[in-house]
Amino acid sequence: MSEISTLSPSLLWQWFDKVCAIPHPSYHEDELAEFIVNWAKSKNLFVERDEAGNVLIRKPATAGMENRQTIALQAHLDMVPQANAGTVHDFTKDPIQPYIDGEWVKAKGTTLGADNGIGLASCMAVLESNDLVHPTVEVLLTMTEEAGMEGAIGLRPNWLTADIMVNTDTEENGEIYIGCAGGENVNVSLPIQLEPNTQETALTITLKGLNGGHSGADIHTNRVNAIKLFARILAEAKAVAPFQIADIQGGSVRNAIPREAHATLVLSAKNKENLTACLTETVAQLKAELKIAEPNLAFFVEESALPAQCFDASTTERLIHFLNVLPNGVVRNSDVVENVVETSLSIGVLKIEDNAVKATILARSLIEGGKADIRSKIGSLVALVGASVEFSGNYPGWEPNPSSQIVPLTKAIYDEVLGYEAEIKVIHAGLECGLINKIYPNMDLVSIGPTIHNAHSPDEKVHIPAVENYWKLLTKLLAQVPAK
Repeated sequence: MSEISTLSPSLLWQWFDKVCAIPHPSYHEDELAEFIVNWAKSKNLFVERDEAGNVLIRKPATAGMENRQTIALQAHLDMVPQANAGTVHDFTKDPIQPYIDGEWVKAKGTTLGADNGIGLASCMAVLESNDLVHPTVEVLLTMTEEAGMEGAIGLRPNWLTADIMVNTDTEENGEIYIGCAGGENVNVSLPIQLEPNTQETALTITLKGLNGGHSGADIHTNRVNAIKLFARILAEAKAVAPFQIADIQGGSVRNAIPREAHATLVLSAKNKENLTACLTETVAQLKAELKIAEPNLAFFVEESALPAQCFDASTTERLIHFLNVLPNGVVRNSDVVENVVETSLSIGVLKIEDNAVKATILARSLIEGGKADIRSKIGSLVALVGASVEFSGNYPGWEPNPSSQIVPLTKAIYDEVLGYEAEIKVIHAGLECGLINKIYPNMDLVSIGPTIHNAHSPDEKVHIPAVENYWKLLTKLLAQVPAK
């Protein structure tokens, strides 16, 4: 047990402490899922897993609540695995190490997994509690949300019986979400033509220290994408001193704004001084430009061992051009919902695999036409540089329900808890609600949660007072669910 288990509400924080202790990055959630299944069995609760691995637990209504509508609480089991440079952490084996820092809970050197571990912990606390008033409660815990919403896509139909669902994946105190963007994976592959390295010098260049963040919720901010900034640096350097790329990598997960990138360049000895001077000048300029948005930007140039092979000149040039002009960030703001991004895309991962440079991009849009526009633009770009593209995992947005009963009830209770008016919003990030609503079209959905900052980065933190507000809202909502 860590120090967070002493926080209030105690059952919620104790469960979050247990969640942190069991590794659960995307595609490695089974240990956590089975721990929860075995716990539910020990409490004689109904529990099953469906074909996608999702977990469903059912708890009977408390006395006097049998005639209220059944309510489902929903969270996802996985977390985004991100660690600071220099932090040795195997997310498939090592526990997250949470600690208290003033009014916040953070993790030592890694993502905390408050997204969506706090929501998951709140669901489990409701199941374990003996003093809450509630109707029949179903808890749905989905698999692999962070890597493509695979659990929600494979959710078993006719499994849940709930009339209402509360998604627990919102990340701001005082906000109620009633709609979200849909998304699609965009995977670009640029074939590499290798040749024996005949150059005399090798330099490894590294960009690090950027803020990173959530590629949906933070896409409208001025946080810089390391892969895109790296492309700008390479393009400017290429105009001054010829070089060829021998290795290049950036980012680690598709739904996080990448914080780091690095490459190995080979060049003639006579061009080393010009290239180094250009890199130094360019980075100094970038630090001046980004001193407010990215104050910790760091760039390193180091001599390295000569590789046996490198990209030929054509591959090097095509890759730099592709990365430099690749659309990234906000494409368009919504005409319908004020101050909300309509369409965006973010390159999350760049790596070498199967004799090709692979770029993993996540496109998001509130409208299907926005995703179609991105498909068209990327299709044109890859045709120009001799690459190929695959689109996969298209999931729908969640459209607001104007006749919802749970939304006005949630707002009335939240206003009371907060002492001021809660805001009803649509979010550009992806929530599982759209997919779940597609499978369960008659279910009335709402999304709530506490304040979580810097999700999908090692700076992730959750606000302790906001967790208490969220718990008050959730438990009061359970006690006031409408009659059938």
